[in-house]
Amino acid sequence: MQILGISGSLRGCSFNSALLRAAGSVLPAGVGFREWSGLAEVPAYNEDIPVTPASVVTLKSALAEADAVLFATPEYNASVPGALKNALDWASRPFHANPLRGKPVAVVGASQGVFGALWAQAELRRVLQTIGAQVDDRELVVARAQDAFDERGSLRDPALEASLHAIVCGLVNARCRRAA
Repeated sequence: MQILGISGSLRGCSFNSALLRAAGSVLPAGVGFREWSGLAEVPAYNEDIPVTPASVVTLKSALAEADAVLFATPEYNASVPGALKNALDWASRPFHANPLRGKPVAVVGASQGVFGALWAQAELRRVLQTIGAQVDDRELVVARAQDAFDERGSLRDPALEASLHAIVCGLVNARCRRAA
């Protein structure tokens, strides 16, 4: 089983990318984790482009190869970052053949504020449901992210780490149900 992690942040020291790495450290036995980091290379969605850009082909391939996807998103202006929404627009076309259709996905988020990207998580779940993904409704809100990780990159709060582990296990279980 392979889980793909996608961070909605373009920052090099992103708390959401750190959250994905923390998820990679709490995986059940036999589960692999890979982080896709090509978000900055995806051009603005444009149906008039005659040939699918290479970065989009890479994204769609990574999504297709994954058994499940974990998204970690920051919140920009009470919503999903534009680069992440844009990548999902590309991935969802054509709808009948998009690699997220029926795929187990979960959304988590971290922010420096007190709401932990809560609104962005809700918006992203709605977008993913519209695309046709099998969305886990559980939330993981990592507020005050600047203080949430220790020097090894693990979550300091055992309750947050347990919630992250439960979400990852939920993806594994959803994939197993899908395969049955």
